[in-house]
Amino acid sequence: MFKEKLALVPDLPGSYQMKDINGNIIYVGKAKRLKRRLKSYFTGRVTGKTKKLVSEINDFEYIVTSSELESLILEITLIKKYNPKYNILLKDDKSYPYIEFTKEKYPILRVVRNTKSKKNKNNLYGPFPNVGAARRVVYMLNRVYPLRKCERLGRDYCLYYHIGECLGYCKTNVDLEKLENMKKEITAFLSGDSSHVLKELESKMQSASEKLNFEKAQEYKQMIDDINITLKNQKIVLNKDINLDLFNFYSEENYLSIQVFFIRSGTLFGRSKKIINISDTEEESFIEYIIRFYEKEIIPREVLVPEKIDSEVLSKYLNTTVRTPYRGDMKELMKLAKENAKIALEEELKTITRDEKIRTEAIDELSIVLGGVKVNRIETFDNSHLFGTYYVAGMVVFENFEPLRNEYRKYKIDINTKDDLKAMEEVIYRRYYRLLMEKGHFPDLIIVDGGETQVTVAKKILDELNLSINLIGLKKDNHHRTSVIVTSTLDEIELDPHGHLFHFLTRIQDEVHRFAITYHRQIKNKGTLASVLEMVPGVGSKRRQELLKKFSSLKKIKEASLEDLSKIIPKDVAIELKNYLEKKE
Repeated sequence: MFKEKLALVPDLPGSYQMKDINGNIIYVGKAKRLKRRLKSYFTGRVTGKTKKLVSEINDFEYIVTSSELESLILEITLIKKYNPKYNILLKDDKSYPYIEFTKEKYPILRVVRNTKSKKNKNNLYGPFPNVGAARRVVYMLNRVYPLRKCERLGRDYCLYYHIGECLGYCKTNVDLEKLENMKKEITAFLSGDSSHVLKELESKMQSASEKLNFEKAQEYKQMIDDINITLKNQKIVLNKDINLDLFNFYSEENYLSIQVFFIRSGTLFGRSKKIINISDTEEESFIEYIIRFYEKEIIPREVLVPEKIDSEVLSKYLNTTVRTPYRGDMKELMKLAKENAKIALEEELKTITRDEKIRTEAIDELSIVLGGVKVNRIETFDNSHLFGTYYVAGMVVFENFEPLRNEYRKYKIDINTKDDLKAMEEVIYRRYYRLLMEKGHFPDLIIVDGGETQVTVAKKILDELNLSINLIGLKKDNHHRTSVIVTSTLDEIELDPHGHLFHFLTRIQDEVHRFAITYHRQIKNKGTLASVLEMVPGVGSKRRQELLKKFSSLKKIKEASLEDLSKIIPKDVAIELKNYLEKKE
């Protein structure tokens, strides 16, 4: 099929893009030698996910680069732009928590996740693969040391001051030398030296015991035991100056099992594991994983990788030292990481392959229902309201029947909307008009909650926007259970309640319903004033804060002139707010 086109491909480094019958990019890869790599897809033996990828390739393109580094940069750029379905999807992977010890006059100790926004990375300790462990450490240190607990200093002593867990930074002239010693001991503990904290805990345990406060003494003893057990479980590597991440992998049946060891201050601080289904070579997929991993995590001063990996290119891309250990303790740790990766895959492979088989069968079943259309990305909508008023809507996104929670969207519906159909009409229009304007990623299938009427309304909007997107409705029976698919031509197809497709569609429907209801409850629980402002389209969290800061009450906002409101929010939003308050009255 591609024999003539493959003959023209140069044997140079570059990035290639695989396309399906609709011209969508379904896979992006890179290669040192483009001709050899591309030929391997069409002339070699392929299995698993790669076989499925090849079956969907209708065309390919390539871009020649002057170096491997350039091809890697281009590959990652294109993956981020097109989010191809056969590349590694890590978008919903949560970042690991860190402990932040703030660099302030009166520091705070807290657990944080969004580390990319932190300018000073030197006061972050972690990562903690287990958020519970991070919280326990913060709780313990806050019990041992009377640190500041409040984000902003208050005007009077708080409860923590009265129970001896705060020095009263808001009103007391704190002994700065004592504070400096606390900082040093806490920093030492977070860097791996627990001697000062253990000594402090033992002193507090002894004091509580002497005062016959055995409950508190037992609590301190438990903290001491927790620290000792944690240290016992940590494998000592070398000296305390070693801080790095170590990666290794094991592959079998198109699955790549990856282990990451976090080495901090010479100890095995924690580890992470991931099993992914791959379409490319294990080496290329492994490199792509590491790059996507560090989009959310802090890049350490050194990263260790196994022998097969091009450490020089990866080092240039990450702008840090990347190397392969060939001897000593690090070599042994590399072997240990591979062994752990192998064990993890062997333990989970049966479950993973079974789940993948079920998912594939459900996707194929849906394709048959839609007349042979291949479906990957699904967007589903549901509305929520309070006694027919205050409408909101939720949209959830699934790819390959797996949720992409970062792409979920919430919608506040126009205050004049009084029924579900109008709400659906508005949200479908807003979603896809915006995608048209922004040239966004359109779904393969839209699902609406309901039968013929809801499908008709949604189709009318899509037709007005001149969009040809597959559309179905999910209709419930008398027992409020999904039973029928309503197609865009209003044909009804009964679902087998024991089939895989039924279970996946029910899961999607339950998820969008939960998401919409949760959003409505969040609004309702924020309090009267915040709830009212939350319901007004165009008033987000930032504008809401500005309005509350300026006017402080709903009464004052009602009394404010359009001119005064327009100083804080756009005039059209101010008019919307005025109209909303009048109707609510």
